[in-house]
Amino acid sequence: MIGRLTGRLDYKALDHVMIDVRGVGYIVFCSDRTIAALPPVGSPVSLYTELLVREDLMQLFGFLSLTEKEWHRLLISVQGVGAKASLAILGALGADGVSRAIALGDWNAVKAAKGIGPKIAQRVVLDLKDKAPAVMAMGGAEAAAPDMVIDDAPTPARPQTDAPTPRAPSAARSGAAQADTLSALANLGYGPGDAAAAVAEASESLPDAEASALIRAALKLLAPKT
Repeated sequence: MIGRLTGRLDYKALDHVMIDVRGVGYIVFCSDRTIAALPPVGSPVSLYTELLVREDLMQLFGFLSLTEKEWHRLLISVQGVGAKASLAILGALGADGVSRAIALGDWNAVKAAKGIGPKIAQRVVLDLKDKAPAVMAMGGAEAAAPDMVIDDAPTPARPQTDAPTPRAPSAARSGAAQADTLSALANLGYGPGDAAAAVAEASESLPDAEASALIRAALKLLAPKT
């Protein structure tokens, strides 16, 4: 099983790229969102991959994050959703958008993907809603891990300064905050589905909130309506 490729980006096409890994070129199919986020041709690149094997076919699919890869694995487990449909959904919504849509039961957001009809969109939400909390938590753990630097050259020593340490990127902070909030709500006794829906809705209105603010917002959403 090929789980990750690291090499040089040889070319980009509409639905796939080629990555040169030590002289071997791998064709990797990706969503248009992932392809757009890749560096220029000739740059070092790394993608998580999923290998599809059939009697007459072997295809690699590439993802920028483990969260995106996990959603792809879950999406293609839904009846009627193939690899291309999964990439269409991920391309339209992104991994975080898929998490929010499924946690909130928003099948209309899923239906916005090219080639996805209302029946398939509804089936995706129904079949995967219970999976959303675990994948959202995975995104938080992934955001907390340092990104791998693809560089064969030694890193020069940097002079020590008193400059403040730069903050993590917004997406990483958001993922970590969502994971912390899910954990806090679980400790308070809320069910995974209700907690994930509340976190998704709170994150939509407070995309850059710290965990403490996100917890307060989610608790308000979960409070009994009087």
